[in-house]
Amino acid sequence: MRRVRSRFSIATQVLLMQCVLVLLLTGAGSVAAVLQARATEHDGARRQVLSTAEAVAGAPSTVAALHTADPTVPLLPVTTALEKQAGVDFVVVMTTAGIRFTHPNPTLIGKTFVGHIAPAVAGKAFTENYRGSLGPSVRSVVPIRDPQAGNRVIGLVSVGITQHRLSALFARQLPMVVGISAAALALAVLGAYAVGRRVRRQTRGLGPVALAELYEHHDAVMHAMREGLLLLDPAGKLILANDEAVRLLDLPAARAGRTPAELGVDGSLGAVLAGGADETDGIHLTDNRVLTVNQSTARRAGRDLGTVVTLRDRTELQALTDELASVRGFAEALRASNHEAANRLHTVVTLIELDRASEAVRFATGELAAQQQLVDRLLTEVEEPVLAALVLGKVAQARERGIELGVGEVTAVRELPLPVTDAVTLVGNLIDNAVEAVAGPEGRTPKRVWIELSDDASGLTVRVADTGPGIPPELREEVFVRGFTTKAEAGRGLGLALVAQIVNRHHGSVTVSEADGGGAVLDVRIPRDARIPSDVGTPSDVRTPRQAGQ
Repeated sequence: MRRVRSRFSIATQVLLMQCVLVLLLTGAGSVAAVLQARATEHDGARRQVLSTAEAVAGAPSTVAALHTADPTVPLLPVTTALEKQAGVDFVVVMTTAGIRFTHPNPTLIGKTFVGHIAPAVAGKAFTENYRGSLGPSVRSVVPIRDPQAGNRVIGLVSVGITQHRLSALFARQLPMVVGISAAALALAVLGAYAVGRRVRRQTRGLGPVALAELYEHHDAVMHAMREGLLLLDPAGKLILANDEAVRLLDLPAARAGRTPAELGVDGSLGAVLAGGADETDGIHLTDNRVLTVNQSTARRAGRDLGTVVTLRDRTELQALTDELASVRGFAEALRASNHEAANRLHTVVTLIELDRASEAVRFATGELAAQQQLVDRLLTEVEEPVLAALVLGKVAQARERGIELGVGEVTAVRELPLPVTDAVTLVGNLIDNAVEAVAGPEGRTPKRVWIELSDDASGLTVRVADTGPGIPPELREEVFVRGFTTKAEAGRGLGLALVAQIVNRHHGSVTVSEADGGGAVLDVRIPRDARIPSDVGTPSDVRTPRQAGQ
């Protein structure tokens, strides 16, 4: 039986169950209506025979007829006419002993009344169901009192309606009862059909087994997806978020029916989700992640169903990309150094061929000593070789672009208070931002960038200064927003946003100020104990510290 039911769609099953329920309710209602109609008919008959009997018993003509020698003569025409007018089957006037003076059947006049009369003889009217000479009937027996004799009972009146007449009266009402029941049944079936059609549209005609399988597959896919998935209704409120989306956005448990802003999703990602506009592979930063976001509007039959958003975690990829860029830059620096070394070698060889050996020695060793001194200093003071290589690579890259990248004070960077990938992203983006500032046509002369690293018991401090155009005070907060850039190229404006994200993740601070003579100075402080906020501020607390020289 269960297999048979499973072949029907939910809409069909709902329709069948509703029809069965409607039939049962309509049948029960019809039976109740029939019984009520029958009971009403009997109650009406009882009231009718009682009132008719009381009218006959109270008529002065009836009392007067009983004092005549033959009461049948004056009473029979009256009772016969009354039977037709009142719609009753018999009106019998009799003595207190039950001897009839009138009856519809003349042969029964003068004979004893069939039925109970004792209560009426005692002066009390009553009504009963009784099988008499005309068959089963509803009858009332009422005493006839003589006012002239002190209201003494001098006779009895019995008025009755047979069951046959009652059945005929009920039969005339039965079509109406059946018609009303049929109309109610038809309306109920139509209503059930309408409900079934609506359910069929909403369930796409699927049966319970198919719906259960669809839900199980849907739930399994949602939990297994390695991408975050958000479903928003047309009003921008969250309908569904899978496990990965909850992890990536740190969503609370009570999230359904709330907007992204109410869930704490702000910044550029919050603006995109609130706007609802389609987006492909957009890069957005949260407090501690870099996310690739795709957003599109879901429509069906021209109706807006809401927004579908997918999220991919690009944090580690971004860190690896930054590290790869540093390694690539270092390789480019080595290539440039190799090219420069070849040029120097040709120069030295030529000087030797010209018999100018002393000048060849001075030329070969002069610049080499300066370069070696920088390498030795970085590798000695910075125990993390990746970070040292990053700075050396950036120095070579800057030199290729005609920019002097100087390395100032480096105070024993022994143990980084943040992962090396974060350190590479932080320092690399600070240097790149400064190099870009002095490299463009708006850059100044001389084109110089300066970096200082210092490490102590409280944490790591990174200072990067440049001789570029500087950052106006009114833009010193906006530069840390993802997408802000002074360049014309699309896709820029991520570097300082990543810096702010890293600083925020490690409870550090970043400040922007103006260097002596122009240009910008960025000071970043990363505390060694991430649980203790830095005494300088937060990433969003962009303040102007003391003027930083170069």
